[in-house]
Amino acid sequence: MTMTTTPTPTTIAMAITILRRSFVVSTVVLLLSLMITAVSAHTGVLNVKYKYAGQGPSITQLKAHDTRRQLGILAGVDLPLGGSGRPDAVGLYYAKIGIGTPTQDYYVQVDTGSDIMWVNCIQCTECPRRSSLGIDLSLYNIKDSATGKMVPCNQEFCVEVNGGPLTGCTANDSCPYLQIYEDGSSTAGVFIKDLVLYDRVSGDLQTTSANGSIIFGCGARQAGDLGSSNEDEALDGILGFGKSNLSIISQLASSGKVKKMFAHCLDGVNGGGIFAIGHVVQPKVNMTPLVPNQPHYNVNMTAVQVGQVFLNISIEVFEAGDRKGTVIDSGTTLAYLPELVYEPLVSKIISQQPGLNVQTVRDEYTCFQYSESIDDGFPPVVFHFENSLSLKVYPHEYLFSLESLWCIGWQNSGRQSRDRMNLTLLGDLVLSNKLVVYDLENQVIGWTEYNCSSNIKVLDDQTGTIHLVGSHYLASACSLNIRWAIVLLFLSMLLHYIFTEILL
Repeated sequence: MTMTTTPTPTTIAMAITILRRSFVVSTVVLLLSLMITAVSAHTGVLNVKYKYAGQGPSITQLKAHDTRRQLGILAGVDLPLGGSGRPDAVGLYYAKIGIGTPTQDYYVQVDTGSDIMWVNCIQCTECPRRSSLGIDLSLYNIKDSATGKMVPCNQEFCVEVNGGPLTGCTANDSCPYLQIYEDGSSTAGVFIKDLVLYDRVSGDLQTTSANGSIIFGCGARQAGDLGSSNEDEALDGILGFGKSNLSIISQLASSGKVKKMFAHCLDGVNGGGIFAIGHVVQPKVNMTPLVPNQPHYNVNMTAVQVGQVFLNISIEVFEAGDRKGTVIDSGTTLAYLPELVYEPLVSKIISQQPGLNVQTVRDEYTCFQYSESIDDGFPPVVFHFENSLSLKVYPHEYLFSLESLWCIGWQNSGRQSRDRMNLTLLGDLVLSNKLVVYDLENQVIGWTEYNCSSNIKVLDDQTGTIHLVGSHYLASACSLNIRWAIVLLFLSMLLHYIFTEILL
């Protein structure tokens, strides 16, 4: 027989207090678990960050960035490296990779417009030591890596990149590299071979660590925009995804590690996005052939459409001099069009709203006041390419706000310097928030409008299985510190509440 007792008011109060304290402690544990998970969540594949995310760079900053970049694209200053494009001062997107044994992390620009991968070396006295991006910069030291090896100057790789044997080369000499750019920037050092770690897709939204031996430049001397005097947005180096055999995608593919295919979906609003190596099977993307014998990702543009009207433009306009086709470059911010395209395009856009008070701002931007919805008041612009591929650009993408006005983002390359005159180049102005697929196995490239914060499906060629690859945002040290500050703030508030409850 079980005895029962009637609880007194005192025991009821004690029970309520115990339950309340238990609830508080449980809540603290749950919140701490959620916050710590949010701070330390593992990211996969290539975690990409947009350096201007949330900051709203001025149009002057963006154009200055593009000007420096285009000097390298067109000047052919990278001949010692097999035709790679100039990695400008800092790219718009960067990732974190691991190099060496044990692994050291490096923040590098992800650049489809250059080929060589290089990082700053321990011998460098002019390299940046700090970065305004809030990340910790590192210097590569071959002595700290058990797998790092110098590339000798008589190795086939060195002979190829230098266009023949180096004069005075002996077996003990290392292979040098040197890049000099028109704006005076330069990087020089030696080639190193070491393990580069990356995240291999192993399941839906899951990765496992993998590595490959990669030859990369160890920068011992940097000058100009790459030197220590420029710590704004400084990074550890460049991760080249260009077309030549020097690029990291080509080296990994030649060793059988990956297919010579990759894709990116860059979120220009929230930052980060998707950058994956492999065969993308979903979403389906229409492709257009790459123009042969070009050092960059060039495609053939066939027409320009404004609203329902096609501009009366000859195809030859897009083939100025020896530069065939339109350059697709995610490292350039704006979009540059030949004068014979720019003038009728801008005139057609403005004619949609008769009576606009059009003015030139800062001697180069066509601007006007407009208080209604720009997507309702102005037409989309569609670029057409070979093989029926098109690229649609909406008004909110090609118009930007400047000094309480709306300004047209298209830039007139016909007014640029001789080297860049009448260039056709499409950058992030039109490529952001689109999945861009590079298939170097078949020499084609394509794109489609896409939500860059969602997932894509990539085929595992070894097993035939298909896996989801998601978007990521690579947090800088600065943002991580802010997150930990928030965690500590909440923790202190919760602890204060707990002690108050206990005392009560």
